[in-house]
Amino acid sequence: MEDLLTLSGLVSFVSLTLMEIVLGIDNIVFISILVARLPAEQQPKGRLIGIGLALIVRIMLLFAISWLVTATNPLFTVFNMPISIRDLILIGGGMFLLYKSTTEIHHKLEGEEESNKEVKAVSFSSVITQIILLDIVFSFDSILTAIGLVDNIWIMIVAVIISMGVMLLAAKSISEFIEKHPTVKMLALSFLLLIGFMLVLEGFEVHIPKFAIYFAIFFSLFVEFLNIKAKKKAPSVDLHQRYKK
Repeated sequence: MEDLLTLSGLVSFVSLTLMEIVLGIDNIVFISILVARLPAEQQPKGRLIGIGLALIVRIMLLFAISWLVTATNPLFTVFNMPISIRDLILIGGGMFLLYKSTTEIHHKLEGEEESNKEVKAVSFSSVITQIILLDIVFSFDSILTAIGLVDNIWIMIVAVIISMGVMLLAAKSISEFIEKHPTVKMLALSFLLLIGFMLVLEGFEVHIPKFAIYFAIFFSLFVEFLNIKAKKKAPSVDLHQRYKK
């Protein structure tokens, strides 16, 4: 822990914490969308368990660094392309995320009545199971990135705990904001589609700069935020009064 008190240790810690927070945004969005399908009284519990499980998975992976490093070793080749455990996890997780995002968009476009019927049919255990599966995928990629940035495991653990704490504090606000604005929810689902596609490509060793992906996400959110603000400021027009004139 003494390394954390050095200048280089503090720089690494701050950099890793910020990176973990940014990489955790897609995790929060996915949890928020899944939890929104639960009854209102179960949603806070679902968010707490979902983010808590994400923290547990990340810490477990940190303590299994020796195995995690070997997970990048090739298991077999497909068309002269080496495939490792990491690749299989990323491909499987990406395809699952593509499926879930497409399903959620389908339910959203079907209309509120159909969507409400579907919400009632979703069980708490099925939502938590889906959160666990995606927590593993997001955590796997996040921790591998952390290993490349920092050598000290305790710096990694403290950074992960703080980033998860920030996620927990922000999760409710993000969930409410997404549910309150349907266009933002559709935008979030589109982001998850994009991230799922990116994970599949990463599994096949096609590397896309994460900075470009997250820049596009934040820029789109910024534009949507401006649209929301503009709609609030626009004066409401009474069409009946307008046509009477």
